[in-house]
Amino acid sequence: MPTEILALIDKPLLLIALLAVGAVLGIAVERLVEGQKRAERRAYWQGRNTGKRGGRFGGGGGTAGSADPCAIATSQLACVMEATFRARPLLNGPEAKLFKALDAAVIARNPGWQVMAQVSLGEFLASPDKQAFLSVNSKRVDFALMDPDARVAHAIEYQGAGHHQGTAAARDAVKKEALRRAGIGYHEVVAGHTTAGELRRLVEKLVPGS
Repeated sequence: MPTEILALIDKPLLLIALLAVGAVLGIAVERLVEGQKRAERRAYWQGRNTGKRGGRFGGGGGTAGSADPCAIATSQLACVMEATFRARPLLNGPEAKLFKALDAAVIARNPGWQVMAQVSLGEFLASPDKQAFLSVNSKRVDFALMDPDARVAHAIEYQGAGHHQGTAAARDAVKKEALRRAGIGYHEVVAGHTTAGELRRLVEKLVPGS
């Protein structure tokens, strides 16, 4: 046995300290490598995900270029398996109350129409301009009125307390213009100012009777 090891055996405290340091360094290196791999996986699928809706630029179908869907799904699955999730409400309290009132009014007016909540503009708008599409793709409308042909005819935004903070007005302007160019109506319901009667009359104006 080498004399260096024998010397360490004669000094157990020193040996324990060296082993502890080695263990800590090993764990740190392992975590660093795993963190780098995780970052690479996230960067990979996020970059690929940017173009996954490429077919919507021209308003038709299509695939995400030459990307391998299986590879993307595998990378996403790896990220999801490392994370934790919990369920949360789709709407907050005031939004949920408005949804129920709006849904009831729409069904009473025309059962063929439906109210959808928190819909991304990229799901019902298309544009041949890639940059313009990406500018609105992830933006959402609070409520969308969908006709019997599954087409969104009107968007309704709930302006709650504190809605116009930060860049909210600019974001709303982008949504309004995109919807206007698509021929989709944009309407606002203001907290504390829109009565039940006014909401019902708005629905009667927007939704044709059955």
